[in-house]
Amino acid sequence: MGFHLSARSLRRLEGVHPRLVALAREAIALSPVDFMVTEGLRTKERQAALVRAGASRTKQSRHLTGHAIDVAAMVDGQVRWDWPLYPRIAAAFKAAAARQGTAIVWGGDWVSLRDGPHFELDRSGFP
Repeated sequence: MGFHLSARSLRRLEGVHPRLVALAREAIALSPVDFMVTEGLRTKERQAALVRAGASRTKQSRHLTGHAIDVAAMVDGQVRWDWPLYPRIAAAFKAAAARQGTAIVWGGDWVSLRDGPHFELDRSGFP
């Protein structure tokens, strides 16, 4: 363990809610799987393009307000999408959230359209 966020990941966190940035910083240090931030704050145009491409189902994404991020697992310097990696990363995010007292939602816990790379601040505490 002992991973840290790259300069590129930190740039992708610009405009993201400070509580979520703090979670990502702690989660990377706790995670047994290295990861990078692939996306944070999105424009409406980017979100609309993702909906058109079928990569998202909503134009009301939490990414539009800086309340969500996506990550990608890194293994031996390569991005990996293998599902078993993402619950391990999620456990680190959840541990960081518990330690910081910040409610989060992991896309991998969703019943439909599970989204393992997605983490967002819970709407109940962060409308």
